[in-house]
Amino acid sequence: MKAILFDIDDTLYNQIQPFENAYRDVFGQQQSSWIEALFKQSRKRSDEVFEASRRGEITMEEMYIYRVQKALADFDIQVTDKQALDFQERYVYYGKCIALTETMKKILDFCRKYAKLGIITNGPAARQWGKTQTLGLLNWVKRENIFVSGDLGVAKPDQRIFEYAARQMGLDDDRIYVGDSYANDVIGAVHAGWDAVWFNRRNREIPAGQRVPAYCIHTEQELYDIIRELI
Repeated sequence: MKAILFDIDDTLYNQIQPFENAYRDVFGQQQSSWIEALFKQSRKRSDEVFEASRRGEITMEEMYIYRVQKALADFDIQVTDKQALDFQERYVYYGKCIALTETMKKILDFCRKYAKLGIITNGPAARQWGKTQTLGLLNWVKRENIFVSGDLGVAKPDQRIFEYAARQMGLDDDRIYVGDSYANDVIGAVHAGWDAVWFNRRNREIPAGQRVPAYCIHTEQELYDIIRELI
């Protein structure tokens, strides 16, 4: 039986909405197209310090300040540490209001029926389990098939987290991973011997020198269509 595992953030739900709401509360209204560009830059800046925060080399507050300040500085906007932390507080608040779309529910219904279903997600344990609860993911995925980097001490793209998930779920070689991050999700899964589906919601460019993934989609409907082909 095939297995399909998902990332959470910006994969199972659209992460830009809580980001845009938090920006509006702290810094004021902006055009959605600009917010999209800022969000992409924020994710890039977050990736730069994620490993350092996971290893305890910087605090979580320092990581939050870094990614907000650096992302905004890329657009020639300077903000204080307090403003960056205020943004993070509102981001977490709006993150508690996230929900699955009807299309994503249909995808999970299909996967549960025809495949072994699981989740691999990076982030602090309490936060990622909170999102799991808010999204109602336990209605589709067994708790023991949800793997959070904050619990395990190893994070994507390290192939060990994929290997651990495969062992715990008793998977054979027919494994698919769906995620939005090329560096963390696509590279990590491929290096672990999985098939990867890049859910490229933000139309990101493939990093220089990297190959085009076998499966790249941009919308939830495209994701549903490709999963129906693969499973």
